[in-house]
Amino acid sequence: MGVRVSKANLAAAVANEGCAGIIATVGLGKFENFPGSKFTEVNRIALQDEIRKARQMSRGVIGVNVMVALSDYKSLVDTCVQEKVDMIISGAGLPLSLPAYTIGTDIKLLPIVSSARSLKLICRKWKKDFDRVPDAVVVEGGKAGGHLGYSLEQIEKNSPTLDESLIEVLEFVNSLPMPIPVIVAGGIFSGQEMAHYLNLGASGVQMATRFVCTEECDVDMKFKQAYLDAGPEDITLIKSPVGMPGRVIKNAFVEKIKSGQTIPFKCKYRCLRSCDPTVVPYCIAEVLSKAAEGQLDEAFAFAGSNAWRCNEIISVKSLIQKIMQEYENAKRCESPE
Repeated sequence: MGVRVSKANLAAAVANEGCAGIIATVGLGKFENFPGSKFTEVNRIALQDEIRKARQMSRGVIGVNVMVALSDYKSLVDTCVQEKVDMIISGAGLPLSLPAYTIGTDIKLLPIVSSARSLKLICRKWKKDFDRVPDAVVVEGGKAGGHLGYSLEQIEKNSPTLDESLIEVLEFVNSLPMPIPVIVAGGIFSGQEMAHYLNLGASGVQMATRFVCTEECDVDMKFKQAYLDAGPEDITLIKSPVGMPGRVIKNAFVEKIKSGQTIPFKCKYRCLRSCDPTVVPYCIAEVLSKAAEGQLDEAFAFAGSNAWRCNEIISVKSLIQKIMQEYENAKRCESPE
């Protein structure tokens, strides 16, 4: 939901319906309009503004997603602390030092993992250095949109499944002195799927793709239209310049980069620690910022595996009501007569 897809407008609308509204921090500021030296400050101010805007629009739960891979990671986390967000969700790397930045606060910390092995490492480090464990954990599967925490081979073989990862993480979590909530993410689209994962033992679900096609989503309408126009065959995987697979909606630009063409650029930002601008074929930050602005002839839209199932633009309130109705219908079907 970054760059600039999930901002204050969407987060507040979600929070107003009793869910947790999440602001995606990556590339929030108009960094492309400023020299590289301004990159961190531009994003910090933009995040501050989005959090304050969301707070003005909602009294619900407002969280922030901060990617570990970002070069301005600490600055963004510090801003979350200053603005007293309710939770920080952190993935795209292991957030091993995250508790150090939130000492003395009530902010809930939720790492994103793809396996029990990653969670064990985080818990061991947090317990040793900070005498705490995560407040909850997000287990993300390979059907998510955007950058993925799996190899291309793992995703193409559909292994491990989200069900398998969830069960593995639950086994570890339930062995802790105080078990923590486990939230599942990655390709979850409907209330029926939510019911399935709650039945397996999850405490909640994290959803993104379906919320792009809402009236309140902050992204350009052309971005939303790409979802509405997509078929199952249009959801594809690319190798991102940052070294991870990425799931996108196929278009002419995607075909261009898949064919090996490069888009020359001069990096002013070094926004991602893992990106080497001297060798990558194009700037992922510039591509995603253009996508958010609707310039899809020069960019692509990140999307989950079920983006093709989006067929209408509706309000967040209506969407959540639909999801909950789907959930209730699924629960009734499961109940013995």
